[in-house]
Amino acid sequence: MPWIYLVTAGVLEVVWAFAMKQSDGFTRLWPTALMAVAMAGSVGFLALAMRTLPLGTAYTIWTGIGAVGAFLVGITVLGEAANATRILAAGLIGSGLVLMKLSSPG
Repeated sequence: MPWIYLVTAGVLEVVWAFAMKQSDGFTRLWPTALMAVAMAGSVGFLALAMRTLPLGTAYTIWTGIGAVGAFLVGITVLGEAANATRILAAGLIGSGLVLMKLSSPG
């Protein structure tokens, strides 16, 4: 169950990052509200995951899901650049997440 909490927290991190971008500097109400709710949910699920998982594992995977997820949303939804170097960097982050999961209990 802690891994489900952690993945949920990571997905909500992507949601709040995207909503923050859409809020246009907190000038648009609904994206700002979505950002706040997703942020609270993300941190809440991270806290639930940390009941069982080690701090280093939980925090690394949470931020990694957020980073790679935001990168993918940026490319697929916002039309941001997808060059080989950026894709390689995201792949390396993803590889690190897999290694962190494989090296952790739970």
